[in-house]
Amino acid sequence: MNEVHISYLPIVMQALFAAGFVAVTIGLSHLIGPRRRSRNKDVNFECGIRQIGNARIPFSVKYFLVAILFVLFDVEVIFMYPWAVNFRQMGLEGLLKMILFMGLLLLGFYYVIRKGALEWE
Repeated sequence: MNEVHISYLPIVMQALFAAGFVAVTIGLSHLIGPRRRSRNKDVNFECGIRQIGNARIPFSVKYFLVAILFVLFDVEVIFMYPWAVNFRQMGLEGLLKMILFMGLLLLGFYYVIRKGALEWE
């Protein structure tokens, strides 16, 4: 076997273990779980409050826009952490690439602010 293929063995084993755990857990819950259904048992029940009306009320698009923008700008930290750890090894080239990355990110943030995406009415 090739040396590269052996190095992937722990990852494959972990993925198989995770998939097996999920399959066994779902199968056991299906086998052991209760099977008696009734109209009263199938009613949604949340925090002791009975459901009134339709649960599909419309949300403002602003809510989703802010959530997506939060995820977008939060992901920058994921890219900055390895850069900060390897800052000395990357040298000037790494610094210039991070300046470019942060510049593009700030340009996008400026665009979002100019469009008024973060203003609530």
